[in-house]
Amino acid sequence: MREYLLTLCVTAAVTYLLTGPVRKFAIAAGAMPEIRARDVHREPTPRLGGIAMFGGLCAGLLAASQLTNVGDVFRLSDEPRALLAGAGLIWLLGVLDDKWGVDALIKLGGQMIAAGVMVWQGLTILWLPVPGVGNVALTPLQGTLLTVAVVVVTINAVNFVDGLDGLASGMVGIAAAAFFMYAYRIWYGYGIEAAAPATLFAAVLMGMCLGFLPHNMHPARIFMGDSGSMLIGLVLAAGAVSITGQVDPDVITDTTGSVKTTVQTMVPVYMPVLLPLTIIAVPIADLVLAVVRRTWRGQSPFAADRGHLHHRLLEIGHSHSRAVLIMYFWSALIAFGAVAFSVRSSSLVIVLAIVLLSAVGLVILLLPRFTPRVPDWAQRLVPPRYRARRGPAERPGEGTDGADEGPARTGPETGRRPSGATALGEYDRLVRDGRPTADNRS
Repeated sequence: MREYLLTLCVTAAVTYLLTGPVRKFAIAAGAMPEIRARDVHREPTPRLGGIAMFGGLCAGLLAASQLTNVGDVFRLSDEPRALLAGAGLIWLLGVLDDKWGVDALIKLGGQMIAAGVMVWQGLTILWLPVPGVGNVALTPLQGTLLTVAVVVVTINAVNFVDGLDGLASGMVGIAAAAFFMYAYRIWYGYGIEAAAPATLFAAVLMGMCLGFLPHNMHPARIFMGDSGSMLIGLVLAAGAVSITGQVDPDVITDTTGSVKTTVQTMVPVYMPVLLPLTIIAVPIADLVLAVVRRTWRGQSPFAADRGHLHHRLLEIGHSHSRAVLIMYFWSALIAFGAVAFSVRSSSLVIVLAIVLLSAVGLVILLLPRFTPRVPDWAQRLVPPRYRARRGPAERPGEGTDGADEGPARTGPETGRRPSGATALGEYDRLVRDGRPTADNRS
């Protein structure tokens, strides 16, 4: 665990320290596109944050290769080198898109090439683990097509969700944390060495996201751009591919003694093949909805719009920060819920906790639709945003147009305060301080 934590810290530190110089480089290079209709930021912001994230990835893998235990992954497997090759290609494609713009079909072709390079170097799904049956071997063509599909879908899911400050890096960081917990348990809990590369990839991915996030929180000083979003999507997909095609369920069955328990334990393994990732179910759902929505309108599936989940949260009244936190909440609930289910699927406490947290999430989601009414006696106890605002017509001594009606008598016989904002404020101050006013002077 200490070596994985060291790898995570090195990756995060390098990413964080590189982001500042990369921002200056992006400004000097003119990688600051104009504001588009679908954007939510109000001023041009430099992109190319993926350069810093790629530097963190390289530094993390280099540091891990020099460690005693984690270094065995580089000596016994070609998967880290396959990841670095595919990441380099997808990162270069993203840099070109951030600076000059690249056609959507060209980007799709580049994503498929990057996935193909990883398959060629050994990072592929060789079989599908089926408890009770064993490993169902895939032909080279089937394994290649399935691997490319997982990588491409995951890359685009992360790319689609990158629409608010800190959203993509935070959600992928949460997914990577959940995936690390699961892969680490498979590796050290069941002694399956094939899960070691996926554990390393998850640790490095967490470091990339954590190192970049302080620069990307609202208001963002720099965007990761496609060079960053496609990169972290590919790293996340690489971990899923690595653990899916390498873990033998019969080994877990020998430990648990039950095929049923094995199925429950490997839920997060099968789901990456089907969805492809339960732990990024929110971005995947956003991707599917976007494709259906755009196709229904007769548009290209890659045509940008303002119909994503985070845009809808803003439209119903959530602030930028609250919309991001809500997306974090649902991502964490699904990701860690899947991991918890794989550990103790028969526990009623876990099921009840997930149901309760889902109810809390729905309440928070619908908060902007309800305007709380705070009693007068509690006005001073709540934040200013929840205090009742009284219009000019409701203020004594003022007309409906907000104009001062002139001097007014104050005293027991009228029961009115002085009109005008200045006089009203002075009257309240005197009463609060207990000083004599026109009403209580003897």
